[in-house]
Amino acid sequence: MRLYNTLGRKKQDFIPVNDNKVSMYVCGITAYDLCHIGHARSSVVFDVLYRYLRHTGYDVTFIRNFTDIDDKIIKRANEVGKEAGDIAEKFINEFYVDMDKLAVLRPDIEPKCTEHIPEMIALTEHLIGKDHAYSTPSGDVYFKVRSFEGYGKLSGRNIDDLESGARVDPSEEKQDPLDFALWKSAKPGEPSWESPWGLGRPGWHLECSAMSEKYVPLPLDIHGGGQDLSFPHHENEIAQSEAATGKPFANYWVHNGFVQINSEKMSKSLGNFFTIRDILDKFLAETLRYFLLTMHYRSPLDFSFDALEEAEKGIKRVYAALAQVDVELEKSKWKKSPFPEELVTEFDEIEKSWKEAMEDDMNTAGALGHVFSAIRLAGRIAEDKNLRKSEGGRDLFIRIQENMKVWGSVLGIFERVPAEFLTELRDNRAARAGIDPAKVQGLLDARKDARKNKDFEKSDAIRDELAAMNVEVKDTPQGATWDVA
Repeated sequence: MRLYNTLGRKKQDFIPVNDNKVSMYVCGITAYDLCHIGHARSSVVFDVLYRYLRHTGYDVTFIRNFTDIDDKIIKRANEVGKEAGDIAEKFINEFYVDMDKLAVLRPDIEPKCTEHIPEMIALTEHLIGKDHAYSTPSGDVYFKVRSFEGYGKLSGRNIDDLESGARVDPSEEKQDPLDFALWKSAKPGEPSWESPWGLGRPGWHLECSAMSEKYVPLPLDIHGGGQDLSFPHHENEIAQSEAATGKPFANYWVHNGFVQINSEKMSKSLGNFFTIRDILDKFLAETLRYFLLTMHYRSPLDFSFDALEEAEKGIKRVYAALAQVDVELEKSKWKKSPFPEELVTEFDEIEKSWKEAMEDDMNTAGALGHVFSAIRLAGRIAEDKNLRKSEGGRDLFIRIQENMKVWGSVLGIFERVPAEFLTELRDNRAARAGIDPAKVQGLLDARKDARKNKDFEKSDAIRDELAAMNVEVKDTPQGATWDVA
């Protein structure tokens, strides 16, 4: 497998430190509000990477932290008159609700900042002892950026350029404008912990360095997060960890691209800010997950509800094809007739291409393209009476079905019973269109009775009424079915 490594800015062969064991650390949420679509993208991206690494046989230790003490959490707590810890706990639980709906697997380890204060104090003391950090009279502790020679290597920033734009707040006691806080002295009414420098709390950048090293030996194989974290957060993590240990913090830095809303940056001030729940009020969670995988994870993703509707059409096509395969495989009689070997070879190539896409920097968009190649092949077989009744057709249907189960388990989609998913999707689309499924079913039952009684005029009138409701009726050997037109 090849991964694009932000450290080096190129794709590199993925070689873990320890044979088949992989350590992966991903920066989690700051728990002060409901998650938005940007959180959904990052979570799904690294969930697929986790799933794929396990699929290929790696023994993965996946760590994703929760920041449960931070300026934003404290501000939110003060606004609503609650304790910061209660706010963090509430939104961690809400995060789980959203991620479970999106089929995001739980990591192996989920450390919280407030549960690792001793480790952070110890790391800070170690950095002071190595003259990479200093305390101030007021009880703050800062990391000396210029003491770490490699600062800027992840983001490609030049330290002199950074200095020209740096400013020092009059209340700060920094020796250098570039220095960043490892420990913050307590302010009135804020949560705080005892430390050698007095009451205070850790700086944001410190927590991942302290928590990752506690659970897995450094260097980490993979450190991940959103593109916005590469600077300064991940740059600062590298500086403090490598200054303390003298060895690399992580070998592969993986960052997912931004989410844009109708080609604009998502922002509450612009009124184009969508939480996951805003979206799931209208669309199925699997539709959103599918949409998030339709673009390469490093590319910007342009979200709109029109784009989500297009994604919905795509996932419907796949499930409809799988439902057709299910119908064909329910047949019990198969003919020993000739079957074109080139169709078998074609599917061999699709299998190979799907794996190559995933091995090439986790190209889920390319992998989905090969999923559609597979269902188009299934459709061609199903449309040919001789092929679909042959033992060769049956065998290829089974291979397609089995591969879709494997591919679905890696991508976290296409895992539902097709007929059940299609019904749920239809009802979801009906709800958006203001169509009452119960009313539709009542009209279909009345139409069935009319046809049984050979009252074709009434039957046609009911069909016209359904069409006026934007309902499409399809008569099948198993009875009438309907969908939103």
